[in-house]
Amino acid sequence: MSATWFNWNRPPDPWAQPSVLSVAMGERAAAVRLVDETLRDGLQNATGYSPPTGEKIALLHWMARLGVDVVSVGLPAAGGQYALDTIELVREIVRAKLPLVATAAARTVERDVAEVARVADQAGMPLEVYGFIGSSPIRHLVEGWDLGFLVRSIAEAASAARRYGLPFTLVTEDTTRSRPDVLRAMYGAAIDAGAQRICLADTSGHATPRGVEQLVTFVQTELAARGALHVGLDWHGHNDRGLAVSNALWAASLGVERIHGTALGVGERVGNPPTELLVDNVARLGLRPAVAGDDLREYCRLAQRVLGWTIPADHPIAGRAALERLAASST
Repeated sequence: MSATWFNWNRPPDPWAQPSVLSVAMGERAAAVRLVDETLRDGLQNATGYSPPTGEKIALLHWMARLGVDVVSVGLPAAGGQYALDTIELVREIVRAKLPLVATAAARTVERDVAEVARVADQAGMPLEVYGFIGSSPIRHLVEGWDLGFLVRSIAEAASAARRYGLPFTLVTEDTTRSRPDVLRAMYGAAIDAGAQRICLADTSGHATPRGVEQLVTFVQTELAARGALHVGLDWHGHNDRGLAVSNALWAASLGVERIHGTALGVGERVGNPPTELLVDNVARLGLRPAVAGDDLREYCRLAQRVLGWTIPADHPIAGRAALERLAASST
């Protein structure tokens, strides 16, 4: 494999196949689903703070109230209290009959998948496995991974999920700096092993809207060429360039069915797209029902308390400037 990272933000390459692409984009579902990663990616922020189980459960209820469709309950293989909390969160979804699909993160190793299956069994609800592995040459150089290792790891993890009767999503870390030939091989291995979804991860916050479009188009074209349009797509972005919300919305406009966010955008480094802003903007685009501003602000206030965070003064919904503007308009 080449050690050179790939720049999806540059002008189009000749791999685009308009005739196949038009089929791919025309046949993909138009529905947009929101994935809240607060209880997984959000807890990987720089503070290293993990809230008590009860406060995680409170956030879970507010996610459902905002119309979030899918929630990540964590990485069970992390062990300890973190693993115990994943069980309690899924049990709460079952007990309270929350309209949430539960996912759990796992490395692409069988023991991690087995931990997700154990949580599903103890909580009494199936979970979707989001199996992640690095796809860019930067990680491969550091780890000493070759393409054969990647393909085997993906096939083993996806096959294990199938044996446990759990849906499998392949998450390619740092997708936005990964080479097309490597992605093609990794996605092929996942699809052949029965994966239901592929998650494109802008792990380093590298992508621009042009890069989002070219990457999504490439993957859609590959799925169409393989006769695999049944495989769904996710977009998981980060905000290192301040483009996380626009990139997520652009991915959705291109036919990506699931876009990921976290409360207040809290996450690794400078964070993720804020869930509340995705909820608001997707509604403004007419793709989902609107959510009351008071509910969005309450979700933000709860997240501030639970995560030990501060709502920025310029937050468009819950910041001081927005609240002053709201107060002035009501007088």
